[in-house]
Amino acid sequence: MDLYILRHGLAANKDDPRYPNDDDRPLTEEGQKKTLGVARRMKHLGLSFDLILSSPLARARQTAEITASVLGCKNRLKFSQNLAPAGNKRALLKGLKPNLKRVLLVGHEPYLSELISMLLSGKLDLAIDLKKGGLCKLEVDEVRYGRCATLHFLVPPKLLL
Repeated sequence: MDLYILRHGLAANKDDPRYPNDDDRPLTEEGQKKTLGVARRMKHLGLSFDLILSSPLARARQTAEITASVLGCKNRLKFSQNLAPAGNKRALLKGLKPNLKRVLLVGHEPYLSELISMLLSGKLDLAIDLKKGGLCKLEVDEVRYGRCATLHFLVPPKLLL
């Protein structure tokens, strides 16, 4: 399986009084524009997905919806609490069906870096810097919680825009 991991785009500040609930913080206008640019680059690279799975939090949801729209795969977009910041990584991985060839996960830090670290090393503590709007590609032979992946790339959004 080719497992792509996308961090949500630039979002409203945590201390913004308009969003007392962190789950509701949306992408900023700049975040929307950059996410659109990243999604267009992904399309230009010929990427498509059997499944786009996103955290249900507003900023990740918007990132996933923009990406799915640009790639023409809105019907393959689903949401999982297991991609929320306090989500269960083991349950997330168990839910990925082995017949899927390309999957895109959209979520948050430090959750995503910990997930990448676990899949690459079997530990949660590799120093990984996944920028907002950054994209990672892993090749996974058999999805499981532990070392099972090879890193193909990890790029910041400025290289995709």
